[in-house]
Amino acid sequence: MRLFLAMAAGIVALLCLGGVGVFVSLYDDATKIKRTEPDAVVDSFLGAYLVNRDDAQADLYVCKSGADLSSLAAYRTTMTNIERDKSVGIRVTWSSLTVVTTGARRNVTTELTQTATDGARLGETWSFDLQDQDGWRVCGAAKVS
Repeated sequence: MRLFLAMAAGIVALLCLGGVGVFVSLYDDATKIKRTEPDAVVDSFLGAYLVNRDDAQADLYVCKSGADLSSLAAYRTTMTNIERDKSVGIRVTWSSLTVVTTGARRNVTTELTQTATDGARLGETWSFDLQDQDGWRVCGAAKVS
């Protein structure tokens, strides 16, 4: 009887460990950051950087080294200064994302639109330079118009 109970307990323990392994694997796949499409990367980056203003989340989509996002940082700083100085909220949206292939790089353009709670709107076209570094990453941003 003891042998039977020990074997049953061992089998249950192995099944539980196997279940935990499957759960961890599925969770890892579901939460993995997908950088397979340049336009999806820019969309996620803009959401993190301009909408949520979460630099840690935005950094997941930025080049590992040599990124030049100073123009976009100035854009966000200007926006936050206007919010503070004029006591308004500003919401940023963007239009469809257009991808252009240039060799091993990708360039994504879109129109960023700031809409203030007082009704003011400002739209500007921006271009984002992406490189494939273990998935697409934003390496540069510049205002086109």
